Amino acid sequence: METVKQDSNSPVGLNENNEILENHEINENKFNEEIKELHRHDRKMIKGFMKGFGTLIILWLISKKRQHGYEIMTQLHEASPFSNKKMPSASMIYPVLHSLEKKGLIKGTWEHHGKRKVKYYEITREGEESLDRIRKVAAKDKELGRSNIHKEFMEDMFSLK
Repeated sequence: METVKQDSNSPVGLNENNEILENHEINENKFNEEIKELHRHDRKMIKGFMKGFGTLIILWLISKKRQHGYEIMTQLHEASPFSNKKMPSASMIYPVLHSLEKKGLIKGTWEHHGKRKVKYYEITREGEESLDRIRKVAAKDKELGRSNIHKEFMEDMFSLK
C-alpha cells in the first residue's frame, strides 16, 4: 500500500494549518480576556513576581545561548502573562545586564551589524558556577526533605509538576 505525503501547500494542508492558527487565536483571545478580568492589584503582583525573578531568569536565558538585550526582552515578553501588552523596557533589562556583567557572571561583546553596534552577552564560568550553586541548594533542600515553599508555589501557581 502506497502512502501519499501531503504537501503543506495542498488545500487539505492549508485547511489544517488554518484550523491550527484559528484555534491558537481563539485560545490567545480567551487568555487576553482572562487577563483583563484581573484586578489591578492582581496584575501588579504578577508584574512584581516577574521583576523579582528577573535577574535569575536573565542569567539562565543567557546560559542557554549567547544573545543580545533585545532578544532577551523579546523572550521575556513572549513568556509573560501580559504579552499582549508592551514589551519589557530597556530600562528594566539593561540595568540587570550591567549588574550581571559587573559581577562577572556574564560578559558582553560589541559586534557590528551593518552600521549598528550590538552587544551580545554570554555566560562566564562564574555565571555557570552561580547557577550550579543555586541548583545544588534547591536539590539539597529536596534531598533533606525540607519544605521547599518556592517549588510548591511554582507547582501550584504555574502547574509545573
